[in-house]
Amino acid sequence: MSARSDRARDLKTLAARYGQKYGILAALVLVCLALTVANEFFLTPRNIVNVLRQASINGILAIGMTFVILTRGIDLSVGSVVALAGVVSASLATTSSTAGALGGPYPALIALSAGLLVGIACGWVNGVIVARFSVPAFVATLGMLSAARGITLLYADGRPVPALTDGYRYIGRGDIFGIPLPVVLFALVFVSAVWVLNYTRFGRCIYAVGGNPHAARVSGINVRQVKIGVYMIAGALAGLAGMLLAARTGSALPQAGIAYELDAIAAVVIGGTSLAGGVGRVTGTLIGALLIAVVNNGLDLMGVESYYQQVIKGALIVAAVMLDQARHKST
Repeated sequence: MSARSDRARDLKTLAARYGQKYGILAALVLVCLALTVANEFFLTPRNIVNVLRQASINGILAIGMTFVILTRGIDLSVGSVVALAGVVSASLATTSSTAGALGGPYPALIALSAGLLVGIACGWVNGVIVARFSVPAFVATLGMLSAARGITLLYADGRPVPALTDGYRYIGRGDIFGIPLPVVLFALVFVSAVWVLNYTRFGRCIYAVGGNPHAARVSGINVRQVKIGVYMIAGALAGLAGMLLAARTGSALPQAGIAYELDAIAAVVIGGTSLAGGVGRVTGTLIGALLIAVVNNGLDLMGVESYYQQVIKGALIVAAVMLDQARHKST
C-alpha cells in the first residue's frame, strides 16, 4: 500500500513538473488547433505571418519586462516609452516641415539610434530611482508612465509625426527572404536574451538578485547595478518596439503604446516567470507572447467585438497571476 501511494505521489509530482514546464506550450497548440477548426483562414500562410508580425512588438516588450520581473521588479512605463521613442525617432526621419526636427530628415540610422537612446535614458532613470533611492518599482515606473507620456505630447505638440522616409519605414514594413523584418528583429532579441540570461555572469546575477537580494549582495554582486541594468534593457527594447510600431504604421502617434505594458506583463507571467522574482525563462515569454497574439488574431477572425476582447484579455491576465501565485505557494 505504501509503495503504491509513493508511486502515485511520484507520478503526481512528475505530472506537476511537466505541467509547469510544458503547460503553456500545450495551451498554445490547443488554441491553434481550436482556431484552425473554427476558422478556415487561421492556418493560411498569410495569416500566420500576420500573427508573427503582431507578436513581434509585444514580444520585444515582454522580453525586456522579463529581465525586470526576474529581479522582483515591474515596469509600467514601457507603453509610454514606446510612444516617446517612436515620436522622437520619427521626428528625425520625416519629410514633414512642421513635424520634423531642425535640419531633418536625417539618415535612418541616426533616427533609430536616437530612439534607442531615449528608451535607454528612460530605463536608466527608472533603475536609479528604484535601485539607489529604494522607491518601489510600481511607484517609480508609474511616475515614468505619466512623465514620458506628457513629454511625448509636449514634444509632438499632441500631433502625429507623418511622412516618414522609406529607409525608416523599412524596419517596420521590409522583409528578409520573405520574413517580415520585425519578426527577424524579434528573433534576434530573443536569441540575445537567451544568451545573456543563460550564458553570462550578468544573467546569473539577475537570477541571484531575484532569488534573494540580500544573499546576492553578501556574495559580492552589485545589486544596484544589476537592477539599473535590467531597467535600461527594458527601456532599450521599449524604444525599439516604439520605432517598429511607427515604421509599420507610417507615422508616430503620441497616443501610441497605451496599455502595452499590460500585454507585456501578461506574456511574461503566462510564460511562467514568477512575479516573486528569480524564476522564469525567456522561452516561456516567447510562447506567452505568441499565445496572446494567436488569441487576439483568432477573436478578430471570428468577429468578436473589441469590448469582449478586452474582457477576455483581462481574464487571461488574472488567471495567469493566480496560476503564478499557486505555483509560488507550492514551492
